[in-house]
Amino acid sequence: MKHKLIVVLLMSIILVVAGCGKANNKVPVSGEKMEAIVSPLLNTEGKKIGEVTMVQELEGVLINVQAENLPPGSLGIHIHEKGVCKPPEFTSAGAHFNPTGKEHGFDNPKGFHLGDLPNIEVDKDGKVSMRLTTSEISLKKGVENSILDKDGSAIVIHERADDYKTDPAGDSGARIACAVIKGKK
Repeated sequence: MKHKLIVVLLMSIILVVAGCGKANNKVPVSGEKMEAIVSPLLNTEGKKIGEVTMVQELEGVLINVQAENLPPGSLGIHIHEKGVCKPPEFTSAGAHFNPTGKEHGFDNPKGFHLGDLPNIEVDKDGKVSMRLTTSEISLKKGVENSILDKDGSAIVIHERADDYKTDPAGDSGARIACAVIKGKK
Protein backbone atom coordinates (compact mmCIF):
# COMPACT_ATOMS: atom_id res chain seq x y z
CA MET A 1 0.00 0.00 0.00
CA LYS A 2 2.78 2.40 0.91
CA HIS A 3 4.52 1.58 -2.38
CA LYS A 4 1.41 2.51 -4.41
CA LEU A 5 1.02 5.75 -2.46
CA ILE A 6 4.63 6.73 -3.16
CA VAL A 7 4.21 5.97 -6.88
CA VAL A 8 1.03 8.08 -7.03
CA LEU A 9 2.76 10.97 -5.22
CA LEU A 10 5.77 10.83 -7.54
CA MET A 11 3.56 10.76 -10.63
CA SER A 12 1.58 13.74 -9.30
CA ILE A 13 4.78 15.72 -8.71
CA ILE A 14 6.06 14.91 -12.21
CA LEU A 15 2.77 16.03 -13.78
CA VAL A 16 2.71 19.26 -11.80
CA VAL A 17 6.33 20.10 -12.65
CA ALA A 18 5.86 19.26 -16.34
CA GLY A 19 2.69 21.34 -16.52
CA CYS A 20 4.36 24.36 -14.88
CA GLY A 21 7.00 24.46 -17.58
CA LYS A 22 4.33 25.11 -20.19
CA ALA A 23 2.36 27.65 -18.15
CA ASN A 24 4.81 30.47 -18.90
CA ASN A 25 4.35 30.44 -22.69
CA LYS A 26 2.63 33.62 -23.93
CA VAL A 27 -0.15 33.06 -26.43
CA PRO A 28 -1.96 36.03 -27.96
CA VAL A 29 -5.68 36.08 -27.16
CA SER A 30 -6.43 35.86 -30.87
CA GLY A 31 -4.48 32.61 -30.99
CA GLU A 32 -2.35 34.15 -33.75
CA LYS A 33 1.28 32.98 -33.66
CA MET A 34 3.59 36.01 -33.71
CA GLU A 35 7.29 35.28 -33.89
CA ALA A 36 10.02 37.61 -32.72
CA ILE A 37 12.03 39.49 -35.31
CA VAL A 38 15.67 39.57 -34.24
CA SER A 39 18.06 41.78 -36.21
CA PRO A 40 21.74 42.64 -35.81
CA LEU A 41 22.48 46.30 -35.03
CA LEU A 42 25.39 47.53 -37.16
CA ASN A 43 27.71 50.50 -36.63
CA THR A 44 29.03 52.80 -39.38
CA GLU A 45 31.81 50.30 -40.12
CA GLY A 46 29.26 47.53 -40.71
CA LYS A 47 30.25 45.69 -37.51
CA LYS A 48 27.63 44.17 -35.22
CA ILE A 49 27.37 46.13 -31.96
CA GLY A 50 24.13 44.66 -30.67
CA GLU A 51 20.71 43.39 -31.51
CA VAL A 52 17.15 44.64 -31.92
CA THR A 53 14.23 42.33 -31.12
CA MET A 54 10.61 43.15 -31.98
CA VAL A 55 7.50 41.20 -31.00
CA GLN A 56 3.84 41.97 -31.70
CA GLU A 57 1.93 41.90 -28.42
CA LEU A 58 -1.65 42.80 -27.54
CA GLU A 59 -0.61 46.29 -26.34
CA GLY A 60 1.53 47.02 -29.41
CA VAL A 61 5.03 46.19 -30.57
CA LEU A 62 7.64 45.38 -27.95
CA ILE A 63 11.04 46.76 -29.00
CA ASN A 64 14.15 45.56 -27.20
CA VAL A 65 17.53 47.12 -28.04
CA GLN A 66 20.73 45.65 -26.58
CA ALA A 67 23.94 47.32 -27.75
CA GLU A 68 27.46 48.36 -26.84
CA ASN A 69 30.20 50.59 -28.21
CA LEU A 70 27.90 53.61 -28.51
CA PRO A 71 28.72 57.13 -27.32
CA PRO A 72 27.50 57.70 -23.74
CA GLY A 73 24.47 59.90 -23.14
CA SER A 74 21.01 60.40 -24.57
CA LEU A 75 20.64 59.37 -28.23
CA GLY A 76 17.77 59.60 -30.72
CA ILE A 77 16.30 56.37 -32.05
CA HIS A 78 13.69 56.07 -34.77
CA ILE A 79 12.00 53.59 -37.06
CA HIS A 80 12.86 54.41 -40.67
CA GLU A 81 10.79 53.58 -43.75
CA LYS A 82 13.12 51.21 -45.61
CA GLY A 83 14.66 47.94 -44.50
CA VAL A 84 18.12 48.75 -45.84
CA CYS A 85 21.19 49.58 -43.72
CA LYS A 86 24.16 50.50 -45.92
CA PRO A 87 27.03 51.90 -43.85
CA PRO A 88 28.56 54.30 -43.19
CA GLU A 89 25.71 56.86 -43.36
CA PHE A 90 22.63 54.59 -43.37
CA THR A 91 20.75 57.04 -45.63
CA SER A 92 19.55 53.89 -47.41
CA ALA A 93 17.01 53.51 -44.56
CA GLY A 94 15.14 56.55 -45.88
CA ALA A 95 13.10 58.93 -43.77
CA HIS A 96 11.18 58.15 -40.61
CA PHE A 97 8.27 55.73 -40.85
CA ASN A 98 5.41 58.19 -41.37
CA PRO A 99 2.34 56.74 -43.13
CA THR A 100 0.10 59.43 -41.58
CA GLY A 101 2.06 62.35 -43.11
CA LYS A 102 2.75 64.16 -39.81
CA GLU A 103 5.76 66.27 -38.84
CA HIS A 104 8.42 65.02 -36.44
CA GLY A 105 8.39 65.05 -32.68
CA PHE A 106 6.28 64.23 -29.66
CA ASP A 107 6.29 67.96 -28.73
CA ASN A 108 5.49 69.19 -32.26
CA PRO A 109 1.86 70.36 -32.58
CA LYS A 110 1.91 69.03 -36.17
CA GLY A 111 3.62 65.77 -35.22
CA PHE A 112 4.49 63.04 -34.63
CA HIS A 113 5.82 60.35 -36.99
CA LEU A 114 4.72 56.82 -36.13
CA GLY A 115 8.44 55.95 -36.23
CA ASP A 116 9.35 58.45 -33.51
CA LEU A 117 10.58 56.75 -30.34
CA PRO A 118 11.80 58.02 -26.94
CA ASN A 119 15.55 58.68 -26.65
CA ILE A 120 17.75 55.88 -25.39
CA GLU A 121 20.19 56.35 -22.51
CA VAL A 122 23.65 54.91 -23.11
CA ASP A 123 25.72 54.35 -19.97
CA LYS A 124 29.30 55.58 -19.45
CA ASP A 125 30.61 52.24 -20.76
CA GLY A 126 28.78 52.70 -24.08
CA LYS A 127 26.11 50.10 -23.36
CA VAL A 128 22.35 50.36 -23.66
CA SER A 129 19.54 48.03 -22.71
CA MET A 130 16.22 49.54 -23.76
CA ARG A 131 12.81 47.92 -23.75
CA LEU A 132 9.58 49.69 -24.69
CA THR A 133 6.19 48.97 -26.18
CA THR A 134 4.60 51.25 -28.77
CA SER A 135 1.02 50.99 -29.96
CA GLU A 136 1.73 53.33 -32.91
CA ILE A 137 3.12 50.59 -35.17
CA SER A 138 2.30 47.00 -36.02
CA LEU A 139 4.09 43.88 -37.21
CA LYS A 140 0.88 42.60 -38.80
CA LYS A 141 1.25 42.68 -42.57
CA GLY A 142 -1.36 44.57 -44.58
CA VAL A 143 -2.39 47.17 -41.99
CA GLU A 144 -1.61 50.89 -42.51
CA ASN A 145 0.77 51.18 -39.57
CA SER A 146 2.68 47.96 -40.33
CA ILE A 147 6.43 48.37 -40.57
CA LEU A 148 6.59 45.08 -42.48
CA ASP A 149 5.71 46.30 -45.96
CA LYS A 150 7.44 44.97 -49.11
CA ASP A 151 10.88 46.39 -48.18
CA GLY A 152 10.59 46.27 -44.40
CA SER A 153 11.85 49.02 -42.09
CA ALA A 154 14.92 49.87 -40.03
CA ILE A 155 15.73 50.98 -36.50
CA VAL A 156 18.28 53.80 -36.62
CA ILE A 157 20.25 55.27 -33.70
CA HIS A 158 21.51 58.86 -34.09
CA GLU A 159 24.58 60.60 -32.64
CA ARG A 160 22.62 63.03 -30.41
CA ALA A 161 19.38 63.21 -28.46
CA ASP A 162 16.10 63.87 -30.27
CA ASP A 163 14.67 67.25 -29.19
CA TYR A 164 11.14 65.90 -29.92
CA LYS A 165 10.14 68.93 -32.01
CA THR A 166 12.50 69.75 -34.90
CA ASP A 167 11.31 68.35 -38.23
CA PRO A 168 12.39 66.00 -39.79
CA ALA A 169 14.58 64.16 -37.23
CA GLY A 170 14.63 66.09 -33.95
CA ASP A 171 18.06 67.62 -34.60
CA SER A 172 19.52 64.27 -33.58
CA GLY A 173 22.45 64.35 -36.01
CA ALA A 174 24.13 61.64 -38.04
CA ARG A 175 22.96 58.05 -38.14
CA ILE A 176 25.45 55.90 -36.22
CA ALA A 177 23.77 52.48 -35.99
CA CYS A 178 21.13 50.62 -37.99
CA ALA A 179 19.17 47.34 -37.87
CA VAL A 180 17.03 45.98 -40.73
CA ILE A 181 13.52 44.93 -39.66
CA LYS A 182 11.93 42.40 -42.03
CA GLY A 183 9.49 39.59 -41.39
CA LYS A 184 9.70 36.10 -42.78
CA LYS A 185 8.48 35.68 -46.34
